[in-house]
Amino acid sequence: MKNSFSRFSLLLLILLLCVAACRRVVEEKEGNIAPSYINALWATDTLWDDGLAEVAVYDAEREVYGRTRDFEYTFILVKEDFNQAYNVKTDDYSREDLFPVMKVNKFARIPTQKYPYHYLSSLFFKREAPNTLHKMTQSSQEWCGNTFKLFEHTGDHYRYEYTSYWDGQGDGEMQLPDTLWFEDALSYTLRALRFEVGLTFDQTVLESQVTNSAPEPKVYQAQFKVSEDETVLSDTVRPAWRVEAQLEEGKTNTYWFAKEYPNILLKQQSWDGRNMELKSATREAYWAVE
Repeated sequence: MKNSFSRFSLLLLILLLCVAACRRVVEEKEGNIAPSYINALWATDTLWDDGLAEVAVYDAEREVYGRTRDFEYTFILVKEDFNQAYNVKTDDYSREDLFPVMKVNKFARIPTQKYPYHYLSSLFFKREAPNTLHKMTQSSQEWCGNTFKLFEHTGDHYRYEYTSYWDGQGDGEMQLPDTLWFEDALSYTLRALRFEVGLTFDQTVLESQVTNSAPEPKVYQAQFKVSEDETVLSDTVRPAWRVEAQLEEGKTNTYWFAKEYPNILLKQQSWDGRNMELKSATREAYWAVE
């Protein structure tokens, strides 16, 4: 009887280990395993269940046509429910294929001497995977033409499709490694860091896609470093975490995040002159137009 019980316990243990191993394989395939320095549960806080969006407006600048242009950059962060059939926000909440995502929309209108540039970036992350971009669309519109880019995480790679008005680009598709982080997603992903002084890590990063063209994307072997700092916003000083991202020699972006949850991005300084500073932050139903 004792031997039978021991054999049963051993078989049960083996079964549990196999189930755990299979679950980990599935999670890794879906990009849900976070490194130790990422808090995978960052977006599961009940703050994001209030039905409102975080609307952050930044005073920003960027070089266009050889001159620094000032503009407002609006970042929207809100929880949504996607359906698997179309991989977009659902209209039918009785479906059985729903899953929660965090949407980050970034909109910019940049004036120049002749005409404005419009950029809209839409990034989506599964709620418990802040380090893995699930989907991203990037569009630009200006008087010369439209450019559109789509990145989708398939489970073992990113599918990248683009259409551009530039000669030599046109329409195309390629695959990218699924281990990439996206420079345009760092304003969200880095909020989920397990912040501590001296934290360092390496990560491959895809260069910013907020452009009006679609050349072959450049991948950086980036090095990250966290420190404590204070950041000045107009006449306000706020305690912050400072994150330096050295993309390569001579190319370093620096991000300041508020120390208190939800660790909103306070300021960013980029190697190529893309800089911004938080002007205002509210929680609101921005889609409810009166």
